[in-house]
Amino acid sequence: MGNGRKVFRRRYGSGGWYRRRPARPRSPLRRLFDWLLTIAFFVLVALIAARLNPPRPDRGPPAGPAYVIDGDTLVVNGRHIRLRGIDAPEMRQLCRRQERDYDCGVEARNAMKRLIAGRAVRCSGSREDKYNRLLGECKAGDVDLNRSMVEDGWAVAYGNYADDEAQARRERRGIWAGTFERPQDWRREHEAMQETPHEGPSPLETFMENLYLWLNKLVSALYDQVQKNTAPKSNTP
Repeated sequence: MGNGRKVFRRRYGSGGWYRRRPARPRSPLRRLFDWLLTIAFFVLVALIAARLNPPRPDRGPPAGPAYVIDGDTLVVNGRHIRLRGIDAPEMRQLCRRQERDYDCGVEARNAMKRLIAGRAVRCSGSREDKYNRLLGECKAGDVDLNRSMVEDGWAVAYGNYADDEAQARRERRGIWAGTFERPQDWRREHEAMQETPHEGPSPLETFMENLYLWLNKLVSALYDQVQKNTAPKSNTP
């Protein structure tokens, strides 16, 4: 009986109630983990909100930064734009130049990126194709993207710009420097590769890319701070 009382007093103290020990200070790594867990929670909430409330694309004349899908298709402010009157090689299409195959569809997309050069794009048009893409003419600054793609030989005339195509052919620009199938004929021969609606970057994907860059900077800064706090201090006088 006496031994039981001694154990009770050691465990609960003379006051008869359990006294909690003071919490140990958290290590820098534990604080970093807590920060990352909190950030992950808010990221999850933001993702759910983005899924439940996707922004609706502006149905007015598209203007703003452009995402290049291929040589004749852009996304501007969430709106898919199919450049009217031209037809660029498909992304998986191969052409031939100097007795070698090359990815002319990829090069056509790169040519469009060079024309835009990071500038805002403005487009005009009133009709849509069967994929609900606006058929329009687009400019980056004073550069007419539709005409320039044909002039530079990275797209063929597709209802307009026949004179520009003829000049590009004479000067052997772009795809005219070698041999190729017209994109329309290539699509016809590759039935499984018919032109289909293209997927641009969703608001969620744009948000995630920006979030990744921000988190990368934050984690690097926190890691540097932890390393600084945990580094052994020099005892030299």
